[in-house]
Amino acid sequence: MAEGKSKEDVLKAAKDHKVKFIRLWFADVLGFLKSFAITVEELEDALDGGMGFDGSSIEGFARIEESDVIAKPDPSTFAVLPWRPDEGAGVARMFCDIHQPDGTPYEGDPRYALKRMLKKAADKGYTFYVGPELEYFYFKSSEGVPEGLDVGGYFDLTPLDVASDLRRETVLALDKMGIQVEYSHHEVAPSQHEIDLRYLDALSMADAAMTYRLTVKEIAMKHGVYGTFMPKPTFGENGSGMHTHQSLFKGKDNAFFDPYDEFHLSAVAKSYIAGLLTHAREICSVVAQWVNSYKRLVPGYEAPVYVSWARRNRSALVRIPMYKPGKEKATRAEFRCPDPACNPYLAFAVMLNAGLKGIDEGYDLPDPVEEDIFDMTPSERKQRGISSLPGSLAEAIEETEKSEVVREALGDHIFSKFIANKKIEWDRYRTHVSQYELGKYLPIL
Repeated sequence: MAEGKSKEDVLKAAKDHKVKFIRLWFADVLGFLKSFAITVEELEDALDGGMGFDGSSIEGFARIEESDVIAKPDPSTFAVLPWRPDEGAGVARMFCDIHQPDGTPYEGDPRYALKRMLKKAADKGYTFYVGPELEYFYFKSSEGVPEGLDVGGYFDLTPLDVASDLRRETVLALDKMGIQVEYSHHEVAPSQHEIDLRYLDALSMADAAMTYRLTVKEIAMKHGVYGTFMPKPTFGENGSGMHTHQSLFKGKDNAFFDPYDEFHLSAVAKSYIAGLLTHAREICSVVAQWVNSYKRLVPGYEAPVYVSWARRNRSALVRIPMYKPGKEKATRAEFRCPDPACNPYLAFAVMLNAGLKGIDEGYDLPDPVEEDIFDMTPSERKQRGISSLPGSLAEAIEETEKSEVVREALGDHIFSKFIANKKIEWDRYRTHVSQYELGKYLPIL
């Protein structure tokens, strides 16, 4: 993903591309991309010592009395932004690690939370790879009732589909920044689309996912339309998910693969998947973090709400793509409840920690459920031991608040800030009187 690997590489690349401004990027606790720009003349100092700023106004960051933090650019993330002018005044970006003034990592930095979990995996000999499928919608505007650009369906190619050109331009922009795309296509709902990124180590992928979301929006805005990663913007249509394919490698070998197992899954893979299932309810508020996320996580609409795993069954929470001979490295688990509006650093961190917990404690993987769970009665699901994901953000937060797996993954600082923010969001939502209520009840009560 990197165009420059070291300080010298970055300085040379900035000169070669006639870069004038460098945007220093980082994420707040909710996953919103934050940025401030420096000129190329300040780049060397920034690479050496970082750039200080006031973190007290960043969601989930510091309190007023401890507000000074340092943004230290990661040289491996240098990339020129292809949608910005480059006639001698090009713009590049670098992701930053946030440090305390004394140089120690800042506990409120989501990138640091993921780095801690990746070190935990590395200490056990594992590298964590992920490949998310981020779905999104194009609308004519962000105002009023969403109005799509097409009426296409899954994999449709329509002659007048303006979004085909938008997707193409987005893929080309990502490619220029060193982000490889595997697939791009129309999704199930009208005006819904998907661009799948080629799998990467989790830190590089979290950076890539943040870049992807901005790129989709920038290219859309350039063409006078609006790209949105809102999980469920349209009633009666499929919502947008971020199905996350994941695996652990030991060196060049996929630790999830076993040629002699009937599912081609190793004991490590089975315990990891069992960890995802066991802790799914408690990590749900992190991977599906908005009130609107739970409008997507309802039965039907291909949304996974039942805690189970399968190979072919897309109503299950975890799907294991079928093994193809010679493709041992592709053995992976697909976790299907995350949505693309989450904070990818925190989402990858909690998924990894849930899986590692399963490995550490030797969780047993239950039998797969290949029947359509949506067609089962509640008693049949209970008999099979199939539980459901939380039905609302409030229920999800209640589960998360009790979770040591999430607390460890996020760290005490982010954990408490995240919980507090989500409780405020829920309170504002539950006290709001909606148009639905007025239309439904005002005429009859």
